[in-house]
Amino acid sequence: MQTQDKLNDGQLSDEQSREIAETIREELARRRISRQALAEQAKLSLSTLEKALGGRRPFTLATTVRLEQALGVSLRKNAVVVAPPAASDVAPDSLGSYAHRAVTWLEDVYITLRPSFGAKDAIFAYRTEIVWEPKISSLVFREGERTDAAYEHTGEVAVPHQSGFIYLVIIKHGQHRVITVSRPTVSGEMYGIISTLRAGPGSQLTPIAAPVAYVPLRNVPNPSLGRVGPDDSNHALYRKHLRRTVEEPFAVFLSV
Repeated sequence: MQTQDKLNDGQLSDEQSREIAETIREELARRRISRQALAEQAKLSLSTLEKALGGRRPFTLATTVRLEQALGVSLRKNAVVVAPPAASDVAPDSLGSYAHRAVTWLEDVYITLRPSFGAKDAIFAYRTEIVWEPKISSLVFREGERTDAAYEHTGEVAVPHQSGFIYLVIIKHGQHRVITVSRPTVSGEMYGIISTLRAGPGSQLTPIAAPVAYVPLRNVPNPSLGRVGPDDSNHALYRKHLRRTVEEPFAVFLSV
């Protein structure tokens, strides 16, 4: 009778609850967000979340689904079997085999920030949209409103489960550009490293790596785009985001 009651209530097993609690604690530490913030995002009471994480009550299926939607990750490894999504809604293995419904939290319009490669103290800012592309069954990113429009790119988005990071990748004629960023913070920003080529005099190209930040467009009331200098009203905010990349740190740069 007790087992049947648990099934009727949608409660997961003790083993599944322990695995879910461990995964949630890892995600909270990785993203640097509080339990209160997660509870609010998942529309749960803090008391419910605390009791489940502390093992004082099992996770229910409904609570787990809400937490999965808030975190954008699958928490159930051996839980209730769910019918797989249609093949057209699953990205290829090379990009992480993620389902569209599992990554909708990434779809947004961002301001991309990185140091200017040509002007001291300036910050280069442009628009990036991340959307699902049904034709190739994956997330793609599209850059726009760059002052150097010839270098605007469209590429694929990889979201592997193992590393917990997101990769924005361009491969064109064998040439690679890779941006590695953290999963979004509670307010939606992503921080990491851009690895690309810097254009020099003539046809000279030099490998270069720099901090990069993706800030949801809605978080900046009057965004500045292009080369943003110290006299711009948004320069201090943009610099704060880039400094956060290396100070927290979301990315580490080693010197020789």
